[in-house]
Amino acid sequence: MKTNHMENKKSLIVRLFKDIFRFYPVMFPVVIVCIIFNAAISSIPAIFMQNIIAIVEKSWQAGDWSSFRGKIISLVEILVVFYVLSLASGIIYNQMMAIITQGTLKKFRIKMFNRMQTLPIKYVDTNNHGDIMSTYTNDIDTLRQMISQSFPQVLVSGVTVITVFCIMMYYCIWLTLVVIIGVIIMFVITKRVGGGSAKYFIKQQKTLGSLEGFIEEMMNGQKVIKVFCHEEESKADFDRINEDLFNDSRTANRYANILAPILNNIGNVLYVIVAFTGGALLISNVPNLNISGLAMGISIVVPFLNMTKQFVGNINQVSHQINAIVMGVAGAQRIYALIDEEPEHDNGYVALVNVSEENGQLIECEERTEIWAWKHPHSSDGSVTYTKLTGDVRLFNVDFEYEPEKPVLHDVSLYAKPGQKVAFVGATGAGKTTITNLLNRFYDIADGKIRYDGININKIRKSDLRRAIGMVLQDTNLFTGTVMDNIRYGKLDATDEECIAAAKLVGADDFISRLPDGYKTMITENGANLSQGQRQLISIVRAAVADPPVMILDEATSSIDTRTEAIVQRGMDALMKGRTVFVIAHRLSTVKNSDVIIVLDHGRIIERGNHDELLAKKGQYYQLYTGAFELE
Repeated sequence: MKTNHMENKKSLIVRLFKDIFRFYPVMFPVVIVCIIFNAAISSIPAIFMQNIIAIVEKSWQAGDWSSFRGKIISLVEILVVFYVLSLASGIIYNQMMAIITQGTLKKFRIKMFNRMQTLPIKYVDTNNHGDIMSTYTNDIDTLRQMISQSFPQVLVSGVTVITVFCIMMYYCIWLTLVVIIGVIIMFVITKRVGGGSAKYFIKQQKTLGSLEGFIEEMMNGQKVIKVFCHEEESKADFDRINEDLFNDSRTANRYANILAPILNNIGNVLYVIVAFTGGALLISNVPNLNISGLAMGISIVVPFLNMTKQFVGNINQVSHQINAIVMGVAGAQRIYALIDEEPEHDNGYVALVNVSEENGQLIECEERTEIWAWKHPHSSDGSVTYTKLTGDVRLFNVDFEYEPEKPVLHDVSLYAKPGQKVAFVGATGAGKTTITNLLNRFYDIADGKIRYDGININKIRKSDLRRAIGMVLQDTNLFTGTVMDNIRYGKLDATDEECIAAAKLVGADDFISRLPDGYKTMITENGANLSQGQRQLISIVRAAVADPPVMILDEATSSIDTRTEAIVQRGMDALMKGRTVFVIAHRLSTVKNSDVIIVLDHGRIIERGNHDELLAKKGQYYQLYTGAFELE
């Protein structure tokens, strides 16, 4: 299990860098080359120091400094050139890395958002919205730190360690073995302590997502909290989640903070041991074991001390980046989890097209007309037929369940002819809203059939199906922009005149005209500057301007006062004229005049008929009607 977990981490890192290379196929390799070049040059001074010390030793032994001065100056000049090149490569890769990092994050945000637009409604219904938001903010930020800081530092340190190790082996294998033993001890400690912090840093990211989800929930429900005096309970719940975050963060950082001083002190001790060992080798005249063939001397031991510090220091640098890498991997895991979510499947092939009618025949048109039709290609003979869009909707023996073994609808059959108004009545959880979700194919049925104009909706492209069905929800959603922008959301190519006409039809023009800037009034924070009734009216106008043949009104007037409802009802009656309408409502004013009223109970249709017929039956509808003026 642990091996699989490690393999998943490795494959995740490989995937991440493959994506970065795909985003920046030229710039990213240039950055890597510059980093390697910069790291390799940083290791060269040890060679120069050895040569200079050897020259000084020779000049001291010969008693002639002047003959060796030129060589030392030449070596220093060459070293300066290398340092200038190192500086140039450092500037180049740092500038490019800033572009790569921010560009990569931008592309990941785009990929996440694009994928989110393709996900089924079920994903949004079953995932905490704050946790999803945390993916765009916290997880992206951990990835930023990993790409911009940890990756270059690890690469620099890795190249430096390899280069310095090769130089150490070249000069003295005895002292190299001493350094290797010290490094092995450092690796063991890093694995134990670093592994502990990794686990808690991952937990920290998950808890942080939960905390953000909770805060978002509390902000959205602030009025409810105040009304029911739930402040203390909310604070207690927040404290509990915040305490979990504190404990995870404290434990992770405690491991991380312990690791740094331990490794630093091991490095210092190792430096002393190497110095002591080098001195002992010099005093004992032990033959030098190396690749270069140089004899043991001061020119070997002194540079070796600096190389030891450089070697251990770079290993320390790698260990310091472990936590950032772990957090980055945890962030990448959550980012890729969203990107890899299964998109909403759409196997439909029947499209909605504009047509004109000539001699009783429907002819497809490129330009916009007032007539729509379903374009149905037939694979059997290659022919194409057109069915006029009328709004005939029928359900046949439909079964549905959100979760296995928990049926929500059972054997539901109903029809709505073009222009009919069908109302759903029943207790909460009876299945009213579920039926409207199935009509839009937000969810797919388990059994049975749903036909639109005689076509199985599974054959219709989801985007075209939803374009042919307007919907007004109980919960209004307005977007940042002007009132006109929000109305035009229903039909992006609608003219200002069409939007105003739709507002007048519904009865919203009066209040919109009295707003500070009329139709140009800015809406922010889901219409916080409007009343609930005004927000609902705008959402109804939005559906009206879309002008679909089928309209679903899910508690569309539930948030509007009685006086406003009378105004809206007149507009709604005009809006519903000639359309197939499905109404979910508690108020009798919107149910009474329906052509068909369907009474649902636990996912089954128990009564159907018009208002007078159902009253005459004296069944459940009669009990609801006589028990209260609102169906609850």
